[in-house]
Amino acid sequence: MKKITVLILLFTAFSILAQDKFKTAAAIVNFEASVPFFEEVKAVNKLGTIVLEPLSSTLICAVTIKDFRFKMDLMETHFNENYLESNRYPKAVFKGKIEKFDLKNVDAVEKEYDVKGKLYLHGKFKIIDFKALIKRVPEGLQITCNYPISIADFNIAIPSVVASKISQTANTTLIGVVRSEEIMYLTLK
Repeated sequence: MKKITVLILLFTAFSILAQDKFKTAAAIVNFEASVPFFEEVKAVNKLGTIVLEPLSSTLICAVTIKDFRFKMDLMETHFNENYLESNRYPKAVFKGKIEKFDLKNVDAVEKEYDVKGKLYLHGKFKIIDFKALIKRVPEGLQITCNYPISIADFNIAIPSVVASKISQTANTTLIGVVRSEEIMYLTLK
């Protein structure tokens, strides 16, 4: 009888914890570092991870650098081998806090929140802050944010031959729908 009680308590505890975390592994991250009159420098990554922990207001976003796709294969090769050195620095990770976030206040109307945290990229980290738009959708919570990344902040070297053809700031957007782990578990059953 004691074993059954302990198992029920453990299952209940894990269920409660699962409800307090929302995540996705299908977030879309776009970046653009184009300069007018030159070739478009633009890529998309459709395999981004977002984890939202409402109790602590923690937001974690991660992308594997090699998952960015460009229109031109050569541009993708240069991005991975020369600029972001994805073999040496395989991921970019942001971890921060959403200010004044309360899950009870999230509904179908998009609300703007301030987010502040550390972005780790190319072996460096920097404290960044940006705005995130969050709303409830039928599949979960939709999170959208835009933030510029200065390549100088992360010691990303651009050869002088192409430096004038690439912006010194990559405009980055993230969009994803995070779902409760409990809902994900029930959907998989």
